Amino acid sequence: MSPNKLIGNRIKALRESKSISLEEMAERSGLSTEQIIRIEDNKDLPSLAPLVKTARVLGVRLGTFLDDQTFLGPVISRKENYKETVSFSTNQKSSRTHMDYYSLSAEKSGRHMEPFIIRINAKEDGVDFILSSHEGEEFIFCLEGAVEISYGKETYVLEEGDSIYYDSIVAHHVHAAAGESAKILAVIYTPL
Repeated sequence: MSPNKLIGNRIKALRESKSISLEEMAERSGLSTEQIIRIEDNKDLPSLAPLVKTARVLGVRLGTFLDDQTFLGPVISRKENYKETVSFSTNQKSSRTHMDYYSLSAEKSGRHMEPFIIRINAKEDGVDFILSSHEGEEFIFCLEGAVEISYGKETYVLEEGDSIYYDSIVAHHVHAAAGESAKILAVIYTPL
C-alpha cells in the first residue's frame, strides 16, 4: 500500500477510535467535511497545513500519520535507501503536487521533528502558489538549485548552502526558483 493511502487510513481510524464525527472534525480543523472524506478515502492528500490541523484535532503528532514502525533507538537513513514517503497533492489544479518528500525518520516513533529530503519541481506556467500556515517551526537547507520562500509579505531566495529557520504560523510557501528544480533538507516541528 502506498504511503499516501496509509495516511488516509490512519486519519480515519484515529478519528473513529476517538468517536469524532466528520462534522466535529470539520468544525475543529477548519476543513470541509467533503475534504475530510476525500482524505480518508485516499482521494486527496492535503498539504502540510491541513495535516497539522488534523493532527491537532486528533491529539497526535504529525509523525503519527507517517510512522512506519515503532523503533525507539536511533534511526540512520542512507542516501541509497531514500524512498518517496509522501507526495502532497489535491484535485485542485492550482495546488497540484510540486514536492516529493523523502522521510528521514519514518522508522523513529515518538519523534517531535519531521526531517525530509524534498525534491521540488520547477513551477508550472499558470500555476499560482497558495500560502499556508500552521503551528510550529521549519528549518530549510538548500542542497541543490535555488528555492524561493514566500513568507508573510517578504520573499527570500536560498541558493545551495543557504538556510532559513522560521515560525510556520506566518503564511508561507516554498517553491523552486528560476524555473529550475531544487532539492532541500527540511525539518518541521509541530507542537502537540
